[in-house]
Amino acid sequence: MDKVNFPYRSDSHLPFLHVVHDSGSWAKHGLDVNYDYEITSEDSHKNVANGTVEFVGGNHLSPYIRRPAGDKWVYLGQTVSLLNHRLVVRADSGINRVSDLKGKKVATKGKHPGLNTWLFIKQAGLLNECDVEKAKGSKFHWEAVRDGEADAAFVTPPADILSKRAGLKVIDVPFLPMVWFTTVSSGSPFVEKHPEIIDKMLRGMCEGIAYFKTHRAESIKIIKEKYKAEGDLDDETATHLYDDLKKILQAKPYATIPAISNVYEISIEQDKAAEKTDPMALWDFHYLHASTRLSTNGGFGFFFSVRPELVEGLRFSCTQ
Repeated sequence: MDKVNFPYRSDSHLPFLHVVHDSGSWAKHGLDVNYDYEITSEDSHKNVANGTVEFVGGNHLSPYIRRPAGDKWVYLGQTVSLLNHRLVVRADSGINRVSDLKGKKVATKGKHPGLNTWLFIKQAGLLNECDVEKAKGSKFHWEAVRDGEADAAFVTPPADILSKRAGLKVIDVPFLPMVWFTTVSSGSPFVEKHPEIIDKMLRGMCEGIAYFKTHRAESIKIIKEKYKAEGDLDDETATHLYDDLKKILQAKPYATIPAISNVYEISIEQDKAAEKTDPMALWDFHYLHASTRLSTNGGFGFFFSVRPELVEGLRFSCTQ
């Protein structure tokens, strides 16, 4: 059994990672994965470079910024390509759609989530029409709306249910194509030296996705028992979180063109140095090229493959 580290960049990844681990999906492919701890962006780059961490479940912006200076970060797989957010506002706000945010204050959290909101607002044509600010202190950004410190926030499950229980109004909005959530990330020196571990990691991730999608009751039980980042979940919140995540989890774990395009745009917004990086330079799909067949006890099987010519098509499309 090979032991590897796979820390997350956001605890929002844990509902999925707990299921992958507890289902035995990594163990089935010979990996003992230390996944249940957080790592900073700075430590991600440092520890992947010095070999003390083999994989990181994220880091979606800084690798584009650091690549021109010689950073060797590489993305090997992507679990989702859609941000499944909702708009939450106070019930008496008069806000019923995204266009009503004109002149309003929108609360965000963190750098990447905040830039997701920035991009969504920009694509809605409201960039200069509303104020986007990070929520103060340790509050969840929807709590800033509840407490009158902001007019609106974009949240992902289960925060939409928690917001509704707090008396806020939840408004459905289009999902945003985005590279976020759990990405299988590493450094090219490790990848080139240990292709067998890369294969095991990707097989285990795909096994875990298949289990998640086909073992609903078991997955909800794991989520309810182990995911505590937003407090203890009851049956309703755990089930809602599972059902929503199941919809966006990709059986074939590679990022879509719109998702790569959008994450590239927000990386440039964070630091113009990212403009020097080709948007596809960080993505290495050829480890998925083997058309590996996976199956679960539930009988769910699939092939996944990314052809070299498809990768070239992605490169061309993203740079237009």
